[in-house]
Amino acid sequence: MKFLFASDSFKGTLSSERIIDLLTESANKIFPGCETFGVPVADGGEGTVDAVIAVTKGNIKTVKVHGPLMEDADATYGEFNGDSAIIEMAAASGLPMVPVDKRNPLNTTTYGTGELIRDALDSGYRKISIALGGSATNDGGMGAMSALGVKFLDAEGNVLSGFGSDLNKVADIDVKGLHPAVAETEFTIMCDVTNPLTGPDGATYTFGKQKGGTPEILDEMEAGMKKYAKLLLDKTGIDVDTVPGTGAAGGLGAAFKVFLNANMKSGIETVLDLIEFDKLLEGVDVVVTGEGRIDWQSAFGKVPSGIGMRSKNKGIPAVAIVGGMGKGADKIFEFGVESIIPTINGAMEIDEALERAEELYAGAADRLFRLLKVGMQIKK
Repeated sequence: MKFLFASDSFKGTLSSERIIDLLTESANKIFPGCETFGVPVADGGEGTVDAVIAVTKGNIKTVKVHGPLMEDADATYGEFNGDSAIIEMAAASGLPMVPVDKRNPLNTTTYGTGELIRDALDSGYRKISIALGGSATNDGGMGAMSALGVKFLDAEGNVLSGFGSDLNKVADIDVKGLHPAVAETEFTIMCDVTNPLTGPDGATYTFGKQKGGTPEILDEMEAGMKKYAKLLLDKTGIDVDTVPGTGAAGGLGAAFKVFLNANMKSGIETVLDLIEFDKLLEGVDVVVTGEGRIDWQSAFGKVPSGIGMRSKNKGIPAVAIVGGMGKGADKIFEFGVESIIPTINGAMEIDEALERAEELYAGAADRLFRLLKVGMQIKK
């Protein structure tokens, strides 16, 4: 038997790497002499850089940047394969970087994300993947593009800094200073939301509240975002509101599409391509995946659905070990996952389940491999 382990982390309790260890121990106990190997995976959210770098044997680089409030900060990105870099925008412009009492999307910027991209370009990387999500910002990506040399000007010709409050002020865009390496770089944006830049489902009204926006602030920002969208259309001919995903990360998706000609792609699909997951499936009998909680959302761009479909396409059964099951969890069966094994083995409070996460996972792994052994005996 040959097993491949590829599970998302159970946030706050078990890392992907620890899950691989537990599965390996259990598999060897139930199937002595079996072949096992595992890869950490993520879906474009937290942990994406670490997962890709672990598999590709790349490096983590630390860069001095400016955070969402333009404060000095250290941020990291991954470098691998000699020509590639992977960035999580939240590393430089993430919501956790802003104290709760200072959260206001008028006062935040993606400038630090642009600094990470600039460093990657200066370092010679020409394949750059960027994970969107977890942003503290709603600046339409003006901050990030400013760090890359684009000038956003007000009606008097003054250069704007690229905060959310500048959306209402921007009157012109000068792209002559855009980093020259952009033209020869392939940008892939990991984005699993389809929100446009403006409107009731756009960046401001969908995500602005969680970033500290009051109804009054959001109305002000939406007016500015519409002005910005029209300016982008007038200057570039691109109607960002017709492009799904341009509202991601407070409009950063729009800036990447317009100024970097970026390709937008599912986070999990991007990760699986970067780690060459299909090659890892060669000769595998069973794939074990999972995540902390599985529900109807898991079928849309999450680790189990991505792993399940890649396995299904190769004719390999996949099963999922999960911390808990929610409404619509059975939808995952349409995406190549054949069965779900919850770790919870009795009635318990959530705090107890979290405290016993490792013990409960090990027990679920044992149950899974015993069932697989029964299936093999029946097949004989």
